[in-house]
Amino acid sequence: MNIAIYGTKTYDRHFLAAAGQDRFDMRFLEVPLGRDTAQLAAGCEAVCVFVNDVVDRPVIEQLAALGIRIVALRCAGYNNVDLAAASEQGITVVRVPAYSPHAVSEFTIGLLLSLDRKIHRAWSRVRDNNFALDGLVGRNLHGRTVGVVGTGQIGALVARALRAGFGCEVLASDPVINPALVDIGVRYVPREVLLRDADIITLHCPLTPDTRHLIDAAALAAARSGVVIVNTSRGALIDAVALIEALKRKRVGGVALDVYEQEAGIFFDDLSSEIIDDDVLQRLLTFPNVLMTGHQAFLTEEALTAIAATTLRSIGDFLDGKPLADGVRLQG
Repeated sequence: MNIAIYGTKTYDRHFLAAAGQDRFDMRFLEVPLGRDTAQLAAGCEAVCVFVNDVVDRPVIEQLAALGIRIVALRCAGYNNVDLAAASEQGITVVRVPAYSPHAVSEFTIGLLLSLDRKIHRAWSRVRDNNFALDGLVGRNLHGRTVGVVGTGQIGALVARALRAGFGCEVLASDPVINPALVDIGVRYVPREVLLRDADIITLHCPLTPDTRHLIDAAALAAARSGVVIVNTSRGALIDAVALIEALKRKRVGGVALDVYEQEAGIFFDDLSSEIIDDDVLQRLLTFPNVLMTGHQAFLTEEALTAIAATTLRSIGDFLDGKPLADGVRLQG
């Protein structure tokens, strides 16, 4: 079975090859999938893509003409795929609904601690033999109010760690209430109440029309002055232009971002010798109270192993006519 795997890095090739070396002929492509690269999948039965690959209607039509039967996302999110077009073309779309929620939840806590205690700035200082502590005063997490938007597997782990581990007051917003979280003192409240009352807001919800720009100018105006915001979910949950304005007015006390709305074509690549023409991103990086990483919350050995295994198992089961695991098939 031939698979064209787009947008691959060294770690992708390592873990995918280890998981499928006995069965699949994998064509590793460094370029992302798009209208100009879809033809590189010629001769394959399946394509494998990641979060920033473009799988819109024109790409789907090209893949269908090549005989592609299945598109496998090696991630949970699928907002970059035109599911209606795939259905019309008879192409099945699958994903990895859960791989290692611990990877993302632990990274979320790590970002929050680094931002709040200025660990990243201290690390930069000591490399220049500057051991002064001026400007590095942080705050305890204990006793503060944290709002967790989305209490699926990742959000639930974050809420539990903050409530049971750090002694925070935790507010949650989700259409589905998790009784186990309620049992440890997490309080479910309307989203507007969470935005108003939380000292810290951490986002763990999917990107939908309802959640796009969840954090916008109105939300930032309604939030507590000095609020800290963490996003390890989807970049478009935050209106970055509105966030910059709130940072300039000192309405926001700090921001930790592992994702960015316009990250496609920027994240996952070494652009250290390039000029990046995204003025919004460049402005965000100038603020001393903004900590940004390049979409690496998922990047653990355990998560990459699980992603590779689930992705290749789903492709194999589909091509063999076997039932797919719950939550894997998106349509088709």
